[in-house]
Amino acid sequence: MRDYKNEFDMRVAWIKGLVADSGSRGIVFGNSGGKDSALVGLLCKAACENTVGLIMPCGSRRNYGEDADHARLLADFCHIESRLVDLSETREQLKAQLEKAAVLNQQAITNIAPRLRMTSLYAVAAAEGLLVAGTGNRSEIYMGYFTKWGDGGCDFNPIADLTATEVFEFLAFLGAPREIIDKAPSAGLYEGQTDEQDMGVSYAAIDRYITTGEASAADKAIIDRYHAASAHKRRPYSSYK
Repeated sequence: MRDYKNEFDMRVAWIKGLVADSGSRGIVFGNSGGKDSALVGLLCKAACENTVGLIMPCGSRRNYGEDADHARLLADFCHIESRLVDLSETREQLKAQLEKAAVLNQQAITNIAPRLRMTSLYAVAAAEGLLVAGTGNRSEIYMGYFTKWGDGGCDFNPIADLTATEVFEFLAFLGAPREIIDKAPSAGLYEGQTDEQDMGVSYAAIDRYITTGEASAADKAIIDRYHAASAHKRRPYSSYK
């Protein structure tokens, strides 16, 4: 197990350096009520007093219920300024306009929400001179389980090297609310959605594979397929020269 006391101190110092070097006035992040955003919020608040968490419900009833409740729980736990940006109506209006131009499949529709959220984060960041903190963990990044130019877009990411398992351990070390630690990981993109059901493989299996190379044949096939198909998400866009 990692030395999470040292990890905390080192990451907080790194974030402080980034904020100082950038000349920014603080940090903004998407406070989804999930584990990854909780850890990012805890680290950023420890590094920078002016840390703002945006709660951004977008189309899912869960966004207004459990997710928002847990986001506020985190905000209270570490005294983070919390702001609400309701994106549901904007999503429906944009979807209606897009359907005049193309027949949208489910993937296209699902990706609207994370891209609207990133637009919101960068709008607030630009208005107030803030850095946008990313909230994707190593396991999600390896699987490509994020939206390109959506939740994959940020100025810095303090947990990109941590597996999902390590995020859970880190939160437990920091004494984060159990309601957040114990909930099933979910992007909250639609009703009943969970990450592991979507991918067809558990985070425990993913983490074991990317840290040891060991996996069942069935899990390995899924993980390798996801990783290969999402390679474009982990590299800069192609350019002529």
